[in-house]
Amino acid sequence: MTRIGTVIGALALVLLPLSTVAADEHVMAAPDSLKWGPGPAALPKGAELAVIAGDPNKEGPFVYRISVPAGYKVQPHTHPADENVTVISGTFNVAMGDKFDESKGTALKTGGFFKAPRGMAHCAWFTEPTVFQVHGVGPWGITYVNSADDPRKSN
Repeated sequence: MTRIGTVIGALALVLLPLSTVAADEHVMAAPDSLKWGPGPAALPKGAELAVIAGDPNKEGPFVYRISVPAGYKVQPHTHPADENVTVISGTFNVAMGDKFDESKGTALKTGGFFKAPRGMAHCAWFTEPTVFQVHGVGPWGITYVNSADDPRKSN
């Protein structure tokens, strides 16, 4: 082994424990222990949100759940990072593209999953009360394809 290889190997062994120290605390969340509150202003009124881990507004991983009523719609939008969604209950209808078009959608039932890559336009609608979980890496955000669809503009 070369001297450089030995130095790099030793440095890796020294720094390895630091990654363990920097790890977040473990999280366990029973459904009845979640603290639900109003959804963010970036979503249409009627959604409720419960952050499970992390902080979507800061750098790093996060997990949150959203509960929406039947008839809820989110117009075409994008996110600054990959969006990973798991359907906890109900039906999550999603369509990719910059136009709201239910005929191009896919209905995901309980247990369904989808990933929208960073910057991919998509929309969602709900025909029944639905709870879904989003996980990703922050900082998180939402940008509507048509700025007139942004609920923050009407507040």
